[in-house]
This record gives sequence, C-alpha cells and structure tokens, in this order.
Amino acid sequence: MAEKAFDLLDELAQAWEDRDCATVDRLTAWAENALGGRACEATRNGRPALTGYSDLEYLLPEEPGWFAVLARRPEPTYFLFVHDRNWRLAAGPLRLLGEAPQRAGGAQPSSGTARRARLVPQRHLTYLTDPAGVSGVAFPSGDAIADLRDKLGDRTARARPDRVSVDVELFGGPSRALALSNGSMLVFHTLRLVSRHRPGQGRDSLGRPPYGRALVKEFTGENDPASLTGTELVVLASEISAKNKLTTVALRRALADLTT
Repeated sequence: MAEKAFDLLDELAQAWEDRDCATVDRLTAWAENALGGRACEATRNGRPALTGYSDLEYLLPEEPGWFAVLARRPEPTYFLFVHDRNWRLAAGPLRLLGEAPQRAGGAQPSSGTARRARLVPQRHLTYLTDPAGVSGVAFPSGDAIADLRDKLGDRTARARPDRVSVDVELFGGPSRALALSNGSMLVFHTLRLVSRHRPGQGRDSLGRPPYGRALVKEFTGENDPASLTGTELVVLASEISAKNKLTTVALRRALADLTT
C-alpha cells in the first residue's frame, strides 16, 4: 500500500513537467495542493525534484489514513501522504536539516508528549508573531524557525522605502505526529505567510520589488504592479521531546501565490 502510494511521485513529476494542473490537483492534498494551484498555472520552474529518491523507510502511524516516508538518498528527505479517496502527496520533498530522528517499531510516546505534540503549530505561530519574546516561547539560535523569525523581522528594513507587513497564520488541516523511539514525537504541520508590499509615502510604485520580474509577470500578468501580496507556505517537521523541547528537523518555504 505505502510502496504503491510512493510510486505516484513519478506521475506527479510528469504532470508538473507537462504543466498538467488537473493531474497535479488530483495527486496532491494539504500543503502540496496549495502549492500546486496558482503556482502550477503560473510557472513550473523552481520545483524541487520528486524522483530519484531511494533507501526508503516507511513511517506508519497507528491511526489509518496517512503515513510518512524517509528517503535517505540522495539526501535525507521526508514525504507525507494522506488518503482522500485515493493516496495523495500532502507534503514533500522536505529535506532534513541534520540527522533524522530515530524511530523503532512499537515506539510509544507518553500521554503528555502526545498532548504537547498537538500544540506544536500554536507554539510556532506564537513564536513567529512575538518578536519581543514576551510569550516565553523560545528556540535556540541556529534553529531554523529562529532563523525564519530573524528573516521576517529584517524584511521591513530591507524593503525600504517600500512598506511591508507580514501576517503569520495556521494553515488548514490537522498536524500529524509519529512516535519516536526515545519517547519523543515527530510532528508535521504547515504555516502560511502573507506579505503585503506597498509603495512608500509619496511613491506610486515599488522601489524594491520583492520577487523577480519574470515571476511577477507569470503570476500577475503585469510587469510593474503598484503593490504585491505574496502567499508562502512553511512546511515543518519538528521533534518534541518527552521534556517538551522543540527542535526543527526540516523546513521548506515555498511561494503559493502572488497577487496585486
């Protein structure tokens, strides 16, 4: 079952190559479906490769309806599949930032870890929308989610004289978690970033467009729009330990849409 579902990546890769957006829609769900909507219509460039992965480890949860795959070659990468009438790719490829957390057969988290795993998306949302750190949610320097917050904070300064606002939201659909061998859990979830770029005072066009001219043209049909709103998805795999320590295992940030 899982092996057959993984094979759909070949068909999906061909659909992206052909810009067959109906097939992309049929074979994807959750984050990948959102990333295949307007992005499929606008461009097929810049997509991560979907084929050529091997040395596969199938990570099967206790509950039915989904599973994850760890492909160890050519580089450690996660894929997440869900069943919605048929098997579909929900997330991936999601390249690991370091070593893959270990999982053994029959691994069971504590009830406390399982409960805290459900709160992981909210912890990320709180952290990214709290640059002053008053909430108490913290990540160590060097963690990918900490780097993301720094980049979002720098975006306003980099955009001057343009004006920029960034909203961080929870993306629809449940998070999904797997028990690991050390009593911790691996949690997959997605956030949405909405960036609004407007000209600075006294200007009628963007001084520092945040996206390449070709990309803007493909999405909006315009060469020099007066304003831009970009929607990105941040797909995350995180490990939460029995001691409630949260570590970013993988992070993929991708553009879903551009509008004027």
